Amino acid sequence: IQSYRLKAHQLLIHTGVKPFSCDQCGKSFTRICKLKSHQLIHTGVKPFSCDQCGKTFTQRWNLKTHQLVHSEVKPFSCDQCGKTFALRWSLKLHQVVHTKFKAFNCDQCGKSFTRKGHLKRHHMIHVGGKSFVCDQCGKSFQDRDHLERHQGVHSEVKPFTCDQCGNSFSGIDRLKRHQLIHSGEKSFSCDQCGKSFAYVSHLKRHQLIHSGAKQFVCGDCGKAFTQVSHLKRHQLIHSRVKLFVCGD
Repeated sequence: IQSYRLKAHQLLIHTGVKPFSCDQCGKSFTRICKLKSHQLIHTGVKPFSCDQCGKTFTQRWNLKTHQLVHSEVKPFSCDQCGKTFALRWSLKLHQVVHTKFKAFNCDQCGKSFTRKGHLKRHHMIHVGGKSFVCDQCGKSFQDRDHLERHQGVHSEVKPFTCDQCGNSFSGIDRLKRHQLIHSGEKSFSCDQCGKSFAYVSHLKRHQLIHSGAKQFVCGDCGKAFTQVSHLKRHQLIHSRVKLFVCGD
């Protein structure tokens, strides 16, 4: 039996032979158990659920890795800024921020990114695809993670409560984002004018002022704006909607 196992091991691991192929995407595997685990991706079945936030996963090891997010133990520290992480790969991903090296380039517009996932998400802008649709409100998203994060809005279960004001949230990430309001922490600074922001999304929106880019265009008159809120305010002119009525 041991001799058989040795031969099987040598055949599958060292020869590079992958006899088990997925009939959905063609990806091959050395073992049938790995193929079955992979096929869960195509079925959408996620049998492993986090008891902290309810997020589900196709594989048990993904769940175990995720659960470290909820742990207060963060043994991996960045030697540049001191920020700590529960996972080594999270630290490595973070450290790219300090190098400013952007190895992933968009072949459509030339924009560069530090992470492959960010490049893939950016690509959706060019193809115009938002294939993940919320079955509650119809809002669509470019990737599954954003859809799942959004769906927490519709959930009545909000187990994460702010100890400052009592507001409750469906996910731990939403609670942490909210708590920045109370802490006053603004860790994202504009390299043009020095203005600081609590959220990176607010910083990016602000930076459009310096770039002069006006990517939000009115479909009625062609006027362009740096921010979508400015476009929506402008569009009221065309709709003739008057929100404010004089009481006299």
